[in-house]
Amino acid sequence: MAGESCVPRALFGGAISTAFPARFQDVSDIRQVPDHQEAFVDPARDESLIFELLDLKIEVDDADSALWFLRDIANEQDAGDDLVMEHTGTLGLAALTLGEAPAVATTAVGHLAVSKGRQSREARNFIRVYLANIRLKNAATDVLITAYEPLLINPLSESAAAVAAGPAIPAEQAGCLPMSEIFKHAVMNFNVHDWNLFNGGP
Repeated sequence: MAGESCVPRALFGGAISTAFPARFQDVSDIRQVPDHQEAFVDPARDESLIFELLDLKIEVDDADSALWFLRDIANEQDAGDDLVMEHTGTLGLAALTLGEAPAVATTAVGHLAVSKGRQSREARNFIRVYLANIRLKNAATDVLITAYEPLLINPLSESAAAVAAGPAIPAEQAGCLPMSEIFKHAVMNFNVHDWNLFNGGP
């Protein structure tokens, strides 16, 4: 897998497209995720990408939206107290324009400890989470792109059955693109082809 590259990927029946490595398998049906989500996983590395369409949270400030959503995910995972922020910023979207200006995604990166499924806190893995929020105000939609990168696999976690327990093998050592680069590609190549996906906007 040396020299791994990102390839075009269709989302939501082709209404949206982006780019990320082919090793990520679509598990949306297997995991029975809601219709407003699509999930992709590399089981060999326990890495995942989730694309989610949410009603626009007008009460959340644009500049702080990615950080708000990251904190919300941490709280949902009962890991709000464990969240350590690493970075916030913005990324210009190369493929998507809103009006005459390129679209912008706000981003937030942090790490936290989470349990898979219904496992106990004693089985928590340490992960890094990359999150981007693209605000499609013309479609009253918040798009979330979330990437999960394991840092330390707990031997009690169900992940240990597929991925060796202990520190995660660095991506470069495994011949893979780093998750930071995969996340960046997925965000920057995000594009909308059929606005009817958002109930007829714009």
